Amino acid sequence: MRISLAALFCSLLLAQPERSAWTGVYTEQQARRGEELYAKECASCHGISLNGGESAPPLTGGEFLSSWSGLTAGDLFDRIRVSMPADRPGHLSRQQTSDILAHIFSVNQFPTGSSELDTRSEVLKQIRIEATKP
Repeated sequence: MRISLAALFCSLLLAQPERSAWTGVYTEQQARRGEELYAKECASCHGISLNGGESAPPLTGGEFLSSWSGLTAGDLFDRIRVSMPADRPGHLSRQQTSDILAHIFSVNQFPTGSSELDTRSEVLKQIRIEATKP
């Protein structure tokens, strides 16, 4: 009986529908924290307005959205977490990374919601980034 319940629980977790970044997956407060962190940790390469720099791609606009459309918030979270900032990869905590991701979503005009972005990659992998609102 316990095995059956565990199997049912696992299948329900796996069957949870993916969400879209368009459904309000971060809070305004989280994006504000992310904006402060972004200015300190990211802007020197990616630009204060997220438009990119000589050595770093933009994190806003058409190029960014077309590059990341179809991928997940977890994919972007992992990229930031492992490889950024370029001069100190892996330096940011999970919370800091999630806050910066909320700021990136905010600048790209994804709507806010009532819950903060999670700090677990496996949860964030259930949130699709889509260039256009479905």
